[in-house]
Amino acid sequence: MAQASEATEFGEWPLKRLMTEVVGSGTKSAEDMTRDQAQDAIRRIFAGEPDPTTLGAFWLANRWKHNNAEELAAYTDVMCEHVEYAEPDADPVDCGANYDGKGKTAILGAAAGIVAAAAGTPVVVHSGDRVPTQKQDAYKHVLDELGVRTELEPEESADMVDETGFGFYYQPAFNPVVDDLWDRRDRMGVRTFFNTIETIANPADADVHLGSFYHLTFAKKMVDTFEQSDHHDLRRVLMFQGMEGYDDIRPGYTKVAEWTDGEFDDFEIETAEYGMDFEYDDLGVDEEDVAGDSAEITEAVLAGERDDRFADAVALNAALRIYAREDAESIDEGLEMARDALESGDAEAVLEDLRGF
Repeated sequence: MAQASEATEFGEWPLKRLMTEVVGSGTKSAEDMTRDQAQDAIRRIFAGEPDPTTLGAFWLANRWKHNNAEELAAYTDVMCEHVEYAEPDADPVDCGANYDGKGKTAILGAAAGIVAAAAGTPVVVHSGDRVPTQKQDAYKHVLDELGVRTELEPEESADMVDETGFGFYYQPAFNPVVDDLWDRRDRMGVRTFFNTIETIANPADADVHLGSFYHLTFAKKMVDTFEQSDHHDLRRVLMFQGMEGYDDIRPGYTKVAEWTDGEFDDFEIETAEYGMDFEYDDLGVDEEDVAGDSAEITEAVLAGERDDRFADAVALNAALRIYAREDAESIDEGLEMARDALESGDAEAVLEDLRGF
C-alpha cells in the first residue's frame, strides 16, 4: 500500500479525531461526517496513514452508524480520482454486482449480459478476485471458466465492449488503490463501506447503472449517492433485489427501484409472469464449484441446449438490462428481444467472439 509522505497533504481530520469527535461515540450518539471530513478520511486510508487498529475501528464505526449518501458520495469521489477509466465507443449499461461474490446460486449475470449484448444492448461488468469478506465466486471466475480473458488493462476492456458488445473490467487494473486494501479488509472479517463504493466505480464511464440491493431504503440511498457525487453523471439507475445481493434477479416477488433524470420511482415484478415460475432454491448450484457450474449453465443456455429454469432466468435478467438502457419500452419487449437473441444463435456467437478476443 502507498505510504503517506507528509501529514500536511491531508486536512484537519485524522481518523482518531473523527472517532473521538464524530463517528465513534456509539451507535446512538454517533454523528454523520461532512463531505470534507469523509474525503479527508478516505484520502488518509488510501495513503496508508492510519495504523491498523485505528483503521479497523473507523471501519466498524461507519458500519454501526450506517453511512449516509453524502458520506458515500465523498468516499466515491475520492476513489474515482484514482480509477483508470476507459470509455468504449459504445454506450453500455454498467452492471455493478457485489464483488465478494455468491456461494449458493448460479451466477447468471455473465449469460444475461451476453444475451443483452447480442440483442443490441452493450453491457459492462466488473469485479475483483476473491474480494473480502465472502471471497466467493464473482464475474471474473465465471468468465475464466468460460475461457474468456479477464486480467485486462482498462483500454483492452473498452475494446472488448466495442468488438463484442460485452466487456469485463478487472478491479486490480482499473481501481488499484482499492485492490491494495485487500489484506486489511480481509483481516477485518466484516464488510466495510468499500464493499459498497467499489461496485459503483463505473470504469467504463457509462451513464446507465444496474445494481442490486437488499431493501428499497438502501436503493434510495444509492441513488442519492449518485446524485451527490461530483464524479458521476448518470442519467438512469435501475436497482433490484438480487439473489445473494448479486445482480441476478431472484424468483418470486421482486422490488425494482428506477431513477431517470432526477425522477425516482419503484415497481414490482412477479417473476412467474415472465417465465421464472419456480423457487429460489431451483437456481442453486454446487456450493463447492459455483463458478464452474455457472459457466456450464451459461454455455448450455447460450448454445440453446437448455430450455429450463436457468434459460428462463437468463432471459429475464437480460431483459432487465435491455430495459435499463431503454432499448425496450417494457420488460416484456426486452424479454422478447432476449429470447430472439438466444433462438437465433446470436448470443452464442457473442460468447465465441469473447473467447477469441
